[in-house]
This record gives sequence, C-alpha cells and structure tokens, in this order.
Amino acid sequence: MMEKQQDSGMDYLESLPRRWVTIYIPLGIFVFVLLFPFYWMTITAFKPDSELLMQSGNPFWVIAPTLAHFKKLLFDTPYPQWLFNTMLVSVLSTVLSLAASVFAAYAIERLRFQGSKPVGLAIFLAYLIPPSILFIPLAQIVFKLGLFDTRWALILTYPTFLVPFCTWLLMGYFRSIPYELEECALIDGASRWQILTKVILPLAVPGLISAGIFAFTLSWNEFIYALTFISSSEVKTVPVGIVTELVEGDVYHWGALMAGALLGSLPVAVVYSFFVESYVSGMTGAVKE
Repeated sequence: MMEKQQDSGMDYLESLPRRWVTIYIPLGIFVFVLLFPFYWMTITAFKPDSELLMQSGNPFWVIAPTLAHFKKLLFDTPYPQWLFNTMLVSVLSTVLSLAASVFAAYAIERLRFQGSKPVGLAIFLAYLIPPSILFIPLAQIVFKLGLFDTRWALILTYPTFLVPFCTWLLMGYFRSIPYELEECALIDGASRWQILTKVILPLAVPGLISAGIFAFTLSWNEFIYALTFISSSEVKTVPVGIVTELVEGDVYHWGALMAGALLGSLPVAVVYSFFVESYVSGMTGAVKE
C-alpha cells in the first residue's frame, strides 16, 4: 500500500512538467501569437507621430500616449459615418441571410424530400466559390438594378456568401433536434409553420446565434464587394474607408489607421463576449452529427 502511494505521488510530480510541455507552454505561445497583433495595433494607435518615426527607443511600449489619432479619426474624417454604414449593412445582411438560411435548412433537413442530401452539399460547395470570381457578375447585376454606390448594393450581395455557410451550419443543428418532437406536433394538428416557429426555432437558438455571429463578422470585415460597389466616401464601410481615405499616395497615417482598426474591431469583440457560450454550443451541435 505504501509503495502504491509513493508511486502515485511520483506520478503527480512527473505529470506536472509534462503538462507544462504539452499544455501550458503551447497554449501560452498560441495566446501570444493570437493577441500580439491587437497589442501592436493598440500601442500604435496611442503613439504620437514623433514616436512612430523614431528609430531609437522601445518599439513595444508607448512613452507619451496621445489621443490625437482618435481625434483626427473621429472629427477630421467621415469615420463615424463609415461605422454607421458598416453596422447597418452588417445587421441587415445578417437578418436577411438568417431568414433565408432557416427556411432552406428546415426544408432540406426536416421535410426529407428526394435529393435533399445533394442539395445540401451543393449549398455548402457554393460557399467555397471565392468572392473574387463572384463580384464580376454581381457588379453587372448591381449596375443594371441601379444600386451602384448605395448601401443596398452591399446588403443584397453579402447574402451570396453568407447564406450557404449559415444554411449548412443550421442543417447540422436542425439534424440534432429529435424528430419525435416534430411528429408529436403533427399529431396534435400543428402546421409546418407552427412547428418551425414554436418547436424548432426555440430549440435552435444556440445554432441561430452561432450562425448570426458568423454572418455578422463576415459582413463587418468584407472588403472586395465594398471596394467594388461603393465609390462615395459617405457610403463606404470601415474596412474600405480606413484603407482608401487614410492612405495618401505613399504616405500611411499609421496612427489613424491603427485607431480606426481598433475601434472597428470593438463591436465584433463585444458581440463575441456576450454570446460566446451560445456560439460554442451552436458550433458543437452543428458539427457533432
């Protein structure tokens, strides 16, 4: 008995360095690599121009913090309007994409019609088409509809890459909901619309949140469509505005650029912080099948 206790104690001592090598050190390196760009972006946003151009000193720290770059960004550029445009486009395109994805995913997974599996696979494969190929035919459609240089050009084109993935994600989550619940509702006389709104959707809230966060993030960071379909400064979104308006020839206003990137990343970070648990559970429910 004493030997077993001693052996177990030695195993504990041997496992501690092993955990450092297999868990703590790799996790620390991963967190450092992940967060260092945000740290660099933050200190650059608060550095005065004299420090940004200074070749000596510590580049990883701020000696004399300043808010001049934020003041220039908020009061000398249309950045507040860009932020409003980005928020409006992201929210509306996310809502439209989720509505379409819910109907598509429910029809494919719950109605069990012939050929539903190939249709689901085709929808997911449509997501793999790069936007650099799609924006050329979409540009012709936008011009013909008279939507060029308007927010609606982005609101109506973003679902082309949001709907396929959201549909595939919701298909996996709907698949995890027991069919018995739907059959009981049908026996009680419920219609398909009532089943969808009163049975399926309340149980699929984590999946909806997960798909919504994904769609919102993609819409917020989208660049190619916003650069192609928008030309006026007052209609631009944040990713396009800070790149096209804060770079003058070969002059890069790094302080204002980093301040714009920092402020532009905060809404997405806030959304993730509020719904991170639902996001993880939604992703888990979608892929476990």
